[in-house]
This record gives sequence, C-alpha cells and structure tokens, in this order.
Amino acid sequence: MAGERSKGGDLGFEAELFKAADKLRGNLEPSEYKHVALGLIFLKYISEAFEAQYEKLTGEEYADPEDAEEYLAAHVFWVPPEARWSNLQANAKRPEITFTDLTTGREKKGDIGGLIDNAMEAIEKANVSVLKGVLPKIYSRPQLDKTMLGELVDLFSNVDMKGGHDGAQDLLGRAYEYFISQFAGAEGKRGGEFFTPRSVVRTIVEVLEPVKGRVYDPACGSGGMFVQSERFVEEHQGRRSDIAVYGQERNHTTWRLCKMNLAVRGIDADIAWNNEGSFIRDAFPTLKFDYAMANPPFNISDWWQPSLGGDARWVYGTPPQGNANFAWLQHILHHLAPRGTAGVVLANGSMSSQQSGEGEIRKAMIEGDVVDCMVALPGQLFYSTQIPACLWFLARDKSANGHRDRRGEILFIDARKLGHMVDRTRREFSEADIETIAATYHRWRNRPETNAAQGLEDYADEAGFCRSATLEEVRSHGHVLTPGRYVGAADEDDDAVSFEERFGGLRTKLEGLFTDGRALQERIEVALGKVAAVE
Repeated sequence: MAGERSKGGDLGFEAELFKAADKLRGNLEPSEYKHVALGLIFLKYISEAFEAQYEKLTGEEYADPEDAEEYLAAHVFWVPPEARWSNLQANAKRPEITFTDLTTGREKKGDIGGLIDNAMEAIEKANVSVLKGVLPKIYSRPQLDKTMLGELVDLFSNVDMKGGHDGAQDLLGRAYEYFISQFAGAEGKRGGEFFTPRSVVRTIVEVLEPVKGRVYDPACGSGGMFVQSERFVEEHQGRRSDIAVYGQERNHTTWRLCKMNLAVRGIDADIAWNNEGSFIRDAFPTLKFDYAMANPPFNISDWWQPSLGGDARWVYGTPPQGNANFAWLQHILHHLAPRGTAGVVLANGSMSSQQSGEGEIRKAMIEGDVVDCMVALPGQLFYSTQIPACLWFLARDKSANGHRDRRGEILFIDARKLGHMVDRTRREFSEADIETIAATYHRWRNRPETNAAQGLEDYADEAGFCRSATLEEVRSHGHVLTPGRYVGAADEDDDAVSFEERFGGLRTKLEGLFTDGRALQERIEVALGKVAAVE
C-alpha cells in the first residue's frame, strides 16, 4: 500500500508498475480509471492462479484440467477459455475481434473493450457464488480509448518476472493494494471513503494481534484491515484458516473493490453489502467477534432513523442523532465476544466532546471499564480529512485473554510526534513507529513473566509519550480521554481538536448559557410583577 516498500529483489515494483499504468490514463479521471486498471489486475491475477492449477492438473494422470470442479476443490476460480488472459493478450492490439457474446450466445464483432467485458461476464457466470455482481463490465464504453486498453493488457502481461505463476500472483496482489492506495491519494477526500492508509491499519493490527478467531469490520472499505490481518498471521507462522473474516460495506462500488482485493490475496471472507449500512441493517446481528477493526467515516450526521430508538446496542446511552461516533463504538462493543478486543479510528472530538450527551456516553463507557488504550495520532495521516484523529482500543474483559488484570486502568499514548512526511501533504508511520506504539501497549498489557519470556522490559510511564492512568485520575479530568492531559506533554492543554469541533462545542455551551439567561430573566420579571402587585 502507500509508502510500502516491497521485500526482496522487487523493491519498488508496485510503484514502477503504477507509474507506467498512470501514463496510459490520459485525460481519464482517477476515479474512473481506478476501475479500469484494478479490474484488469484482478483478471490477470485469477488467470495466473488458474494457469498454475491447470499446469498442475495436466501433470496428474487422472485429472482433467478442463473440469471446473477440479479448480473449485483447490479454491481456484474457474476461468473459461474465452476469458483467459492469453486470449486477451493475443487480441490486445487488434482493431476488430470476433467472439461469442455470452449474453446473446451469438457470434459478434467488437474490439478489445468488448472482449474484456465478455471475459468479466464469463468469469462471473462461472463463479457466481463468489463473484456475482462484483466485476466491472465497463471496457466497451465508447469514451474508453481502446489503444490505451490494449497497452494496459500488454503492461500487465509482463508481470511474470518471478519465473512462475505463484510469484506473479504475489506481485499482482501487492500491485492491487498499491494501486488502491495511489488512487485514494489522487482522489483526495473521496479516496478516503474506500481506503485507510496502510500504516494506520498496520498499527491497529500490530496492537490487537489477531491470530485466531473471527475478525470484523462494520465499515470495511476496500478491505485493508483484512489484508493486514492475514499478513500478520502469516508473519507469525500462523495459518490463514485460523481466522475468519466478516465485513460490511454500504457503498456498492467500494464493496466490489473489497471483494476483488480479498480475492487477489486469496482471502476467503463474508463481505456483506446493503444500502442501509451497519446501523439500519446489521448483516451479522447475532454474531460475536474476537477482533473488530474499523475506520468508520468521521462525524457523520445522516445516520439516524427512528427505528434505532431504544436499540439494544446503546448500552452506554443513545448516541446523538447528529453524530455517529459513539454509535460506531457501541455497535462494535455489541459485536465483541466475551474476550473480544477492538481498534477504532475516530475524530479527536470523540475523546473530549460534551455535545448532545456524548460526554455522558463516554463517561459510561469509562466507568464500564471497556476502554483499554487511547492513542493520539499526528495530523495528515489520512487522504480524506485534515481532522485530527485518534485510536480507541476497547476490551470486553480487561482481566482476560491471558494478560494481566488491567481493570481500573487505561493506557494513554501520545503519538503525535511520530511519523514522517512522504509527500507535501501526507504523513506515514514507519515500521519502527508502529513497533514503538504496539510494544508500549504489549509491555503494559503483558504479565511480567510474559515480558521476560519475550525479552521485553516491563512497562514504565514515559513523560510526553505514555502513561497508565487509574479510573480515579480519569474521573478527575472529567472523563476526557485526550492523551496529552495524562502523559505530561509540553502542550498538555492542547486537545488537538480542530477549530470546527472546538467552535461547535463553544457555540453549544454559549447557546445553553443564553437559554439559562433567558429563563432567569423570565423568573425575575415574574417575581418583580408579584412585588408590584403587592404594592
């Protein structure tokens, strides 16, 4: 993803491929070109996986490489002959192509765009249980330059430099992730709707350490949380089958990106889509999850429906209709298993806001002892917003999961000074930064014998960076969770709240004072009227 350096001999491969593909974009907007390029990468990926299985079956005495069932058993997508990459590559530069139209069953003449759309249709029909409605069929549109499409097919045809299908699959999976990140950057605010920067995702994953159980994201975007979770399992010598992935996404276009992203990484997942979203139409109402990770949209105001009044999820208080921050937190808590943990990205205002009852909900969560750790993030980490953000880490049971008993304690980490600028507008955490945050949390959470076994020093507060605070201390701060108030930072009075959020809070307080003033004035006038009547 963005800023990620490849390992081994292919350093910068993804960046070079994106640069070459971007040159072919011409005047096409990134938001439109995204689906063109990513669809082709997906097509090339599943063709590579198919060809690898095809070669394997060809070498087996009783196997039939043209039997679709042989591929299903190996968790490989069946690719019909007309949809195989070799067919696309052979016809990429031809101005007119004859092929069988899958919709009508008749032979037709077309160009490379029509052939690609036909291939997408063929693959969807052959793998309908997984890919129905997922693949883009946009390539025959007149506004798409067919010379550009042919050159893109040629470009992606060269992704075989590892000398084998497995190597090409790995490169294509990495390329898909990287392309998503670059398109998110090019689209700016809109890009943030489908993409969470890799270093932020990586931080959440490294802190939570999802190694076994169910993983859930109620606003999953293009699936970055799941990709990083699977990668974490692999890096720690685990098995992919040890975790089960569940997600929900409201935007259908983003849902399709997610389904393809997970497919090119070989990740089996249950990703639900509906127009209503997780609040109105929860896709997994009865399921509980061991890990939840989410970067829901900040401060959304159009989430409420009357049917949500009295919902069982609002254990700590009904969220304000004008801001969904505490709705997301409570929705996620509702879905946590008895020993479940969660990491959630939210706007900084969630740590200190007193508006519309948010302070009372936060207080109830703190007193309910479900807040485990708070991390203040530096600015400019996100494509979509300049609003300062933070990470909430929640735990259903702070005495469980094989760690020390942390009941009555909250860890505060102020990471605002970490990270480095990767370009003029955006910051990223380095691997060392991520390790610093995750190791601080683990040293705090671990039992002393666990730290000793892992060669870690026992946790100690570090002025300006981290502090373990008691509930009593948090109460003394009015249940405000801004790390700067606890760690002793030089700017400890700075809540890092944006002007808009701070102004909104001040305005609300001022309106309340005006209301109180008017009520007092009315009471005085009534009292004076009574005195005048007596006289």
